[in-house]
Amino acid sequence: MKEQKATKSKLLPVLVENIPDELKVRPQWVVWKAIWRAKSEKLDKVPYSADSGSKASSTDLLTWSAFENAYEALETGEYSGLGFVFSSGDPYTGIDLDDCVEQETGEIRQWALEIIRYFDSYTELSATGRGVHIIVKGKVPNHRKGEVEVYSSKRFFTMTGHVLGAGGD
Repeated sequence: MKEQKATKSKLLPVLVENIPDELKVRPQWVVWKAIWRAKSEKLDKVPYSADSGSKASSTDLLTWSAFENAYEALETGEYSGLGFVFSSGDPYTGIDLDDCVEQETGEIRQWALEIIRYFDSYTELSATGRGVHIIVKGKVPNHRKGEVEVYSSKRFFTMTGHVLGAGGD
């Protein structure tokens, strides 16, 4: 598996067919635009409402949409990808493993493989291909330590559908 560098133009396309149906049925979807911050050499992912075209908020469910609406908005070409918003009203937690894909080989680093294997849940590459997102059922307080972030509410994950198996491949 080869990784994509975090640049303005190198984002993974969304493989909609691989996104779990149990997430698709929830009205917690946004679209997002990639904004390259040259000063920090970082890609920001800004959420937008698929219904209104205005900026979305990870804390305001009125700015979220049905999956179908978000997908239609993505298809217009105005947005970079799809996002799923975690809220207190759903049973999901997202685990974000940053910078765990080796740039040269596309291999997943050992520390991340251990986490992926431990949770054995829906796991996909992040939009840049440099990180991994895991979605599990359960709730925890939002937390960040080093390269690992955990969110049960008030955040959104970019969704790519580039699924990894339990072994990280």
